[in-house]
Amino acid sequence: MRKSIDELMQDLVCFRDERDWEQFHTPKNLAVSLSIEVAELLECFQWKTDEEVAAMLKGAERIKVQEELADIAAYLLLLCDGMDVDLAEAMADKLEKNKMKYPVEKCRGKADKYTEL
Repeated sequence: MRKSIDELMQDLVCFRDERDWEQFHTPKNLAVSLSIEVAELLECFQWKTDEEVAAMLKGAERIKVQEELADIAAYLLLLCDGMDVDLAEAMADKLEKNKMKYPVEKCRGKADKYTEL
């Protein structure tokens, strides 16, 4: 059975609290840890062609990528919890801003930054 983000958040907080790690989970430390985990994800792709990445994601190495993604998500959720940020609300707000910065009629099929549209 899949868990909701709220259930995963509760599990993460419980895991953290059982180990008395909240003292280490300052916003700075969580942001640093999040960055490190993203770098570990990038290592999975380093020096690979798009074809090699596609093959990797169909093979056993996919598990390593999934684990790095899970680590990233865990630190992100803990950072949101520690800063009292509703991630769903923040994402919805940011999506609305991006819709304004990247109107479909100006950016469809383009990878340009909004300042260059």
